[in-house]
Amino acid sequence: MRDISKKSGARPRPDLRRLAQVVGGTVAVASALLICVIVYTGIQANRSEVQAERGRIENALNQSVARMLDQQKSVAWWDDAVKYIVDTPDAGFIDSNFGIFLTETYGHDEVYIVDSQNKPVYAYRDQGRQEPDAFETRRQEVLQVLTATRTGGNAGLAERDDFFSERQKHYEVLKKVLGVASWEGAILTIDEKPAIVTAMTIVPNVDMTLLRQPPYVLLSVEWIDADFLQQLSQFLLIPDIAFTAGQSTGAATVSEAFVTDDNRSTGYLNWSTKRPGQPLLTIVLPLVAVAVIGLSLLCAVMLRRLIRASNELSAREAAARYEAAHDSLSKLPNRPAFVFAANQALNSLQERGRAGSLTVGYLDVDRFKDINDTLGHHIGDGLIKAFGERLRKHLGPHDFLARFVGDEFAIFRSRKGVSFAKPLASLVVEAFEQPLLIEGHEITVTASLGLAQFPEHGASIEDLMRHADIALYEAKRLGRGHAAWFTTQMAASLRQKREIEMDLLEALNGEQFDLHYQPIISARSNRIVAVEALLRWKHPVKGMISPSVFIPIAEEIGLMSKLGDWVLKRAMTSAALWPDIEVTINLSPAQFYQSDLETRLQELIAETGVSPTMITLEITEGLLLEPSPRIMATLQAIRDLGFQIALDDFGTGFSSLSYLVEYRFDKLKIDRSFVSAISQAGSAQTVVQAVIHLGHALGMEVVAEGVETVTDGVTMRFWGSDHLQGYFFSRPLPADELIAFIGSYNSSSAALQFDEASNLLQSNANLG
Repeated sequence: MRDISKKSGARPRPDLRRLAQVVGGTVAVASALLICVIVYTGIQANRSEVQAERGRIENALNQSVARMLDQQKSVAWWDDAVKYIVDTPDAGFIDSNFGIFLTETYGHDEVYIVDSQNKPVYAYRDQGRQEPDAFETRRQEVLQVLTATRTGGNAGLAERDDFFSERQKHYEVLKKVLGVASWEGAILTIDEKPAIVTAMTIVPNVDMTLLRQPPYVLLSVEWIDADFLQQLSQFLLIPDIAFTAGQSTGAATVSEAFVTDDNRSTGYLNWSTKRPGQPLLTIVLPLVAVAVIGLSLLCAVMLRRLIRASNELSAREAAARYEAAHDSLSKLPNRPAFVFAANQALNSLQERGRAGSLTVGYLDVDRFKDINDTLGHHIGDGLIKAFGERLRKHLGPHDFLARFVGDEFAIFRSRKGVSFAKPLASLVVEAFEQPLLIEGHEITVTASLGLAQFPEHGASIEDLMRHADIALYEAKRLGRGHAAWFTTQMAASLRQKREIEMDLLEALNGEQFDLHYQPIISARSNRIVAVEALLRWKHPVKGMISPSVFIPIAEEIGLMSKLGDWVLKRAMTSAALWPDIEVTINLSPAQFYQSDLETRLQELIAETGVSPTMITLEITEGLLLEPSPRIMATLQAIRDLGFQIALDDFGTGFSSLSYLVEYRFDKLKIDRSFVSAISQAGSAQTVVQAVIHLGHALGMEVVAEGVETVTDGVTMRFWGSDHLQGYFFSRPLPADELIAFIGSYNSSSAALQFDEASNLLQSNANLG
């Protein structure tokens, strides 16, 4: 058997050399870190200053809004304002106390007053009174502020700090006015320019008998123009605050998009920032860089000396590598060493296209746990050592043995161009024909072996190891002392699953899915009154794939929500074309638990135009294993939209009967397994009758699935089932065949024949 110990020590890498590299690396990292810290600190200082300046500008704008509201308050909250604007309008009074006063005293650019119906009664702009209708040119642009003043909400405007309201907390003398007044302020885009717009109700401040509801509203506009920004720049000590149409560039210039509260951009706001971090970047950083270079040169000299000295320790490193590549208990190579050696052997075998063979075997000790638990761990350890030694003696020079973990061993053998005299399986059997003697205990052992061979079972060591492991499980399934070669059948289910996973993703985009509809018969009228939408997948190569195969895989890979949404949309689109036929659609658990299920159903109703009263959504009993307010809320939301709800496959799960009362379903579907068993005397008949009575007692319609024979249908009808569904009436049909079938069935003698059969069987058979 080959050993890798010599090969492991052939290329020593001394510990001291590694230490020298670590020291050098540490110095380099520390130096780089120091430089990064300086750069980061300088850049962050500049960013922090910009952030602070941005905050001061925003705060100043908020204060400007509050200032304008304060200025409006001085005239809007006034008994005389109500008297001479609302009760007895006086144009001279309004001019002197509102239009002229607010524009010339406080610098408002435009002043408007609207009545209780938001009709303009006063307008002052361009240094003079205008016709009230002048307000109409501004109405749409200031409507959100006006609406917010009336309603007390924000009317879709961005939130802004309300300094004005904070100041009113100390308004003690005339505090009654606060209970009746309302106001709003915002920065809006007017005529493609930014402006401060404030609005305030005109109310009395002393004589509350003058209060008129709804009140008139005073509205002011002040442009954020060059003069405004110049005053702002002087007040905040931030140079060069200005607006530009495009973004400005410059090392010391900040240029940011200015978005008003109605979410419109009016250009860019620019200012010159102080950049306090520049001294760090232009002075400190170069000095530190010079120091780092000097330190690096010093370290380089020291590292060279350390590397020279490290050569003396190469033997110790080789020993350490040997320990790292071997199992401490059995002294056999471990898993990493096995993989390394096996890859080398495979590469050697493949080079220049040489013929040969490489076999990988996984084996473990049968009943090792029983031996370990019965005789003790020290005997178990001894068994592992003895097992490895016995194997090593029986294996040939081209066999490589390793221990992975516990009682798991691995072997690979390779030989170029020749066959082996004795198979691995035979060697393993021969090795343990004689018992092992461990501390006085004579122990007879067997081993199970799984085998995989290159190139038949894999082109890489990873594949061969994985396939050998699969074969080992098969060998252990066969019993103790067995060996098994890997076959493709062992991995067929895994491969099929992966193929379906990939095909599912393509199928949704490739229009491979379709819906078939199975008719549901009214037991009373023997007419088709509903259909159930059933998903079908026709693969372009594999043909029809059963839902029982691909649905669980779709759920596992998280595709069920998307697939279920496709079913909902397609079925509801078809249902809109069949206004007289109810359509039943299954909801998967993944769909049911989606937070936006209600919204999605509303969208589909609007998109397809279907009446939700003609749609029944089915959920499975498995959803009801645990009581949940969320389930209750979702069911109620679905019901509120107008849908009916059915509980599918009833009787196959473990839900409590109390949930039927709590969740209030419209329909109850008896699982086909019970229906198919009613022809045999026994508990199935009792269960089915009990379910029908229970459903009716709770006000639910009962649907019997899986009606395959006339006896099934007649029996379920006789016992009181409201609806019947199954292949006796029809298989699931494509949409283009369904309508013709329904018309043919309902207008033909098929329903009559079922009636006659029902009457005959009921009179001649014991259905109870």
